[in-house]
Amino acid sequence: MNTTALAPSVATPASTPATQYDAVVIGAGVAGLYHLHRLREMGMTVRAYDAASGVGGTWYWNRYPGARFDSQAEIYQYWFSEELYKSWQPSERFPAQPETERWLNYVADKLDLKKDIQFNTRIASAHYDEAQNRWNITTSQGEHIQAQFLIACCGMLSAPLSDRFPGQANFKGQIYHTGLWPKTPVDFKGKRVAVIGTGATGIQVIQTIAPEVGSLKIFVRTPQYVIPMKNPKYSAEDWAQWGAQFHQLKKRVRETFAGFDFDFDAGPWADKTPAERTAVLEKLWEDGSLALWLASFPEMFFDEQVSEEVSQFVRGKMRERLQHDPDLCKLLIPTDYGFGTHRVPLENKYLEVYLQPNVETVDCKQTPIERIVPEGIQTADGQVHEVDIIVMAVGFDASSGALSRIDIRGRDGRSLKDQWSKEIRTAMGLQVHGYPNLFTTGAPLAPSAALCNMTTCLQQQVDWISDCIAHARQQGKTVVEATQAFEDAWVEHHDETAAKTLVVKTDSWYMGSNVDGKPRRLLSYIGGVGNYHAKCDELARTGYPGFDMR
Repeated sequence: MNTTALAPSVATPASTPATQYDAVVIGAGVAGLYHLHRLREMGMTVRAYDAASGVGGTWYWNRYPGARFDSQAEIYQYWFSEELYKSWQPSERFPAQPETERWLNYVADKLDLKKDIQFNTRIASAHYDEAQNRWNITTSQGEHIQAQFLIACCGMLSAPLSDRFPGQANFKGQIYHTGLWPKTPVDFKGKRVAVIGTGATGIQVIQTIAPEVGSLKIFVRTPQYVIPMKNPKYSAEDWAQWGAQFHQLKKRVRETFAGFDFDFDAGPWADKTPAERTAVLEKLWEDGSLALWLASFPEMFFDEQVSEEVSQFVRGKMRERLQHDPDLCKLLIPTDYGFGTHRVPLENKYLEVYLQPNVETVDCKQTPIERIVPEGIQTADGQVHEVDIIVMAVGFDASSGALSRIDIRGRDGRSLKDQWSKEIRTAMGLQVHGYPNLFTTGAPLAPSAALCNMTTCLQQQVDWISDCIAHARQQGKTVVEATQAFEDAWVEHHDETAAKTLVVKTDSWYMGSNVDGKPRRLLSYIGGVGNYHAKCDELARTGYPGFDMR
């Protein structure tokens, strides 16, 4: 989770003494922890800042009921230490949030990182001083920091859309945003509960609280294709077997399309009979992972006919579980976009929740939410849905939002927020031209923005950035900045690659469609993780062309 969400801009008093560092890292999640470790290893003075009271990033803030990741535990890992990998044993294939938060604390303690992290601190502004080639950074408390390098590990989904509807402050009950969930458990027992949103997060909440609520109203706008999760427990023997494959897995995840240990290995769609295609889909469906999405047929991302056939396969599976109820099928099974062009959630008996007698659905396409009133949620037909608790699973200003909420100003006083409000651009998601010595992970136009097993892509970016900084220091250079020409070329390549897919023809947070006024561009590079890594490796091998070092 980034340290910047909702952070106010703070003016820096000229008299405030500045604390000096070689580098400042924003965020203490998966990327921030590793970046702190790498930069310390390089002998740099570095401090990380996070708004949370502890480490974990996403896994600190997203502690809502049912929160768990959907990358298998054996690949949602750090790869820089075989000993670290083997010494932590996950309890199951897809661990829940509390276990993941414990794991990240284990990593931080093992590497003694917490002494160099300042918690409960948001970064409010960062202005580049061209005379000194340093960043002037202020916190929301007014602390003044200077650093040569500013490293943004703010998170891809860490700018929650919390103030979503008019009248929220007037609600007499409790409102909880899934991305800002309290540490104190919420009591749902016997309560009238509304859940707004049925994306991956909303699905996890719905399936988890359904057995204990008194009644549940689910506000559905965009239905999702879903895959049933298979989540076996892991024994010590199981983990020893995974540990024995550490080096193979480390290499494998770096080369595949989405940074997982599976890839599109089924062969061309056109070479198979209908029966053979169905057999592939059935096998991957039974795996209970994201393999059906990311390891079946890549043609479904490009070819509308293939997309429709794969989509029909998933629709049929969902229809059976909804007992062919025509109203529920119409509301909950997507027909206006193809499988895989949105984020695909894994779930556990989610669809069966809608068959419970105490569950009611509200079609937000037919009757959109107009406002929150003291008694509950008012829809466009004038009806007030009275509830005690509202759970807002309404998402984030993805990828770009965390940085846009900081007052970041580069050369000549240019504002990153203003630039990205017109057009979202980066140089491979690693830098932005005009902002010297600002490096980013999980930023737009890299696979890490959305289309990747996050630990794979975030670590790769941390390693590349650290190596780039080390190269500059060895060359006696103090400034690293992506050139305009390099950034232009990357944006052109990114857009050409995206335009070949069906993803850009859909409305989703992948395209920024969930945020009013956000410039439309696929936020994540869709050319494949392996391809992206190869391009990054080539840049490093050839002396970082496209990055001006001075």
